[in-house]
Amino acid sequence: MDASALAALISRIDFAVVTTLHIIYPPLTIGLALLLFLAEWRWLQRGDNRWYRLCRFFERLFIVNFGAGVATGVTMELAFGILYGPFSQAAGPIFGQVLGYETITAFMYEAAFIGLMIFGWGRIHPKIHLFATANVALSSAISAMWIMNANSWMQSPVGVKLQNGYFYVADWFAALLNPNVLASFPHMLLASIELSLCFVIAVCAWFVLKRRDIELFQRPLKYCLVALLFVAPLQIFVGDALGQIVAQTKPAALAAMEGHYNTYLPDGTPNSEWHVVSWPNQAGTGNAWAISIPHFLSLLETHSWNDPVPGLNDFPAADRPPVVVPFYAFRIMAGIGGVLAILAIWGVWLIWRGRFTLAQIASHRWFLLSAIGCGTLPYLAIWAGWWARESARQPWIVYGLMRTDQGVSQMSVAAASFWLVGFTVLEVIVSLATFYYMAKICRLGPSDVDNAPIFNPQNNAGAVPETEAAFNSGHVTPRQ
Repeated sequence: MDASALAALISRIDFAVVTTLHIIYPPLTIGLALLLFLAEWRWLQRGDNRWYRLCRFFERLFIVNFGAGVATGVTMELAFGILYGPFSQAAGPIFGQVLGYETITAFMYEAAFIGLMIFGWGRIHPKIHLFATANVALSSAISAMWIMNANSWMQSPVGVKLQNGYFYVADWFAALLNPNVLASFPHMLLASIELSLCFVIAVCAWFVLKRRDIELFQRPLKYCLVALLFVAPLQIFVGDALGQIVAQTKPAALAAMEGHYNTYLPDGTPNSEWHVVSWPNQAGTGNAWAISIPHFLSLLETHSWNDPVPGLNDFPAADRPPVVVPFYAFRIMAGIGGVLAILAIWGVWLIWRGRFTLAQIASHRWFLLSAIGCGTLPYLAIWAGWWARESARQPWIVYGLMRTDQGVSQMSVAAASFWLVGFTVLEVIVSLATFYYMAKICRLGPSDVDNAPIFNPQNNAGAVPETEAAFNSGHVTPRQ
């Protein structure tokens, strides 16, 4: 490998590290903001100050995560210009504008309300604060929509023409509503909600297991398990829809994710075997070994018994993506989705059987331990899904139009190594600090809330201080 190719490889590894350590933060910001809004709305509706305490506690976790997302997000945009200069220049007419739309309609929009949400407790009317929280949740979702739109355009670049080294937009409507984004954005949005539900479930289960504030954390634990029972299967359904789009727009990528090499068997019939696990041979023309299920690949991708699915050998060798990473990353993501659905069924069964009472809930040790452990699984699923999505697009940075080696900045090995070390150190520091402060917040628990505004849903009273001791008693009758 010559110096230029080595520098390009280091730059690609660098950007993979940057995106991998950034992508875990925005989904929690999106989903947790929505859950905070629902909890705050519940507090205003019922006047039950336990919901207020939950809002303040999980808001602290939200703030830490939000700060980490901003820090690593700015780093990622910087990395685009440094590591992928030719791509950033060529795709500026569309990619740059979409990111600009995200800054104006989402990031600045979010910035206008995040301060009210964090510092407005007791200073503004509770309903105005609820409005601010709603706008933080909405702006976070809009931000994800634009980011997924930009990435999805790279996956299915329609509505543009490549002319004189630049991507010019011929049809904005087609470019913004490209085939991939119509399923990838809902898929990512549901992943954010699913991650946030599991995050809350894990935190609540930890407190219950430790027998701390059981009365406070019992209800959000129950509600999030019921919500997960609906979200987890829905995510699987949307993921299947996205798979159909990938099969239509990026057949080579789908073949890589399925480890599928030959469209037809030697006898001429369609090769519809789905590989549960496999490993490619040294020549890269097939699998050295595989455990397969007949006809299941056709059922998954064409919803028929034996229709052909294009294999990797139908494409030029230079246009084939790698197999091992997308194949196993896809299966990790799908497997985790199934595990989360099982956890939700288990939890809802316990609720239905009346075993989630205050007296019994802490005794279900194995369920609580499983719930805590499953708090990490959505993070792994998002990582795996992102790796599968991005690695299966190779060797293209803009699918079918610009190769990755054409979009990487030309720099020396020393310069590429410098940026790899610098970005990695920064990202790791942010990740460690985020974990440390989140763990500290959980260790301290919600008891550090000293005052709370009491809201009377009957007469719309404003914010009035109340002591922590009153909060510990649960429902506080609003003062007249």
